[in-house]
Amino acid sequence: MPSYSCKEVFLNLEEIKNMDKRIGVIGIVIEEFESASKVNETLHELASIIVGRMGIPRKERGISIISLIVEGNSDEISAMTGRLGKIKGVNVKSALTKKLEE
Repeated sequence: MPSYSCKEVFLNLEEIKNMDKRIGVIGIVIEEFESASKVNETLHELASIIVGRMGIPRKERGISIISLIVEGNSDEISAMTGRLGKIKGVNVKSALTKKLEE
């Protein structure tokens, strides 16, 4: 049975984690103004997978729209959409690449 150093095991775990990297788009519609701060707090906590962000306030309609470009593994992206989707007055949809990073 081969033996591995801690560094080798860590590098192998990082390689496995990075193999599942995907790029995607997340659309967020905030229908309750009070929820915007919780959305921004959540996005700040998960900023490591956000590549780009565009926010459009539509005051005359009483909503805000945020679009995100994300890059991360499936678990990270799912965790983000799950947390955002639990916030009252927030609707979230995502689309991810099927192709994994090579």
